[in-house]
Amino acid sequence: MSDRPAAILFDLDDTILDDSGGALPAWEVVFAEFEVTAELPPAVHAVRDWYWSDADRHRTGRADLLAATTTIVATALERIGRPDPALAATIATRYRALRDEAVGLLPGAVETLERLRSAGVPLGLITNGAAEAQQAKLLRFELAPLFDYVGIEGERGFGKPDPRSYTTALAALGCDPAATWMVGDNLEWDVLAPQRHGISGIWVNPGGRAHPKDGPAPWRVIGSIVELG
Repeated sequence: MSDRPAAILFDLDDTILDDSGGALPAWEVVFAEFEVTAELPPAVHAVRDWYWSDADRHRTGRADLLAATTTIVATALERIGRPDPALAATIATRYRALRDEAVGLLPGAVETLERLRSAGVPLGLITNGAAEAQQAKLLRFELAPLFDYVGIEGERGFGKPDPRSYTTALAALGCDPAATWMVGDNLEWDVLAPQRHGISGIWVNPGGRAHPKDGPAPWRVIGSIVELG
């Protein structure tokens, strides 16, 4: 692998954008605003962890985050013996609004992408999620012009870790996988899956999370994409 790749594929959420940093603060605001009982917050967090831990639920849920959040809150209310579909929908709507407001660019992300483009490196973006939501982020932060290829799950009909997510990007950029990097925060989707297709995976791991010792290792680990140059 050379020091300069033929192309770099990027994840979007929590790689270029801080998407999840506002999650817990948003829940805290919602719980305070609705003056919920003490049982509800731990129930919501437990159901949330359960919901997103399943690959099939994750794939369905990320296609409609409001519906997924409504299901999570409704299930939590049922668990504590206070079923209330209307309240669940209201809480979920408020939470999603707060989450959207909290999304922001990670420090140095745009500047790094601009430097890479100036150096002549073709850039691709591969992101899971609904088309409207992901396109809104690209528009809001003026990111689309920085990429030579954009692959959004909701538009393509497939997302990471489906092999087509990577092979379609490679074909669009006209690049050999052995000369391409994939950069992202999800160890499986952004690193290990592309590595199985010959792409060098770079794990964005600001928290220093450990990866399974008995599994394959990332080609490289960084704290943020600023380290790419």
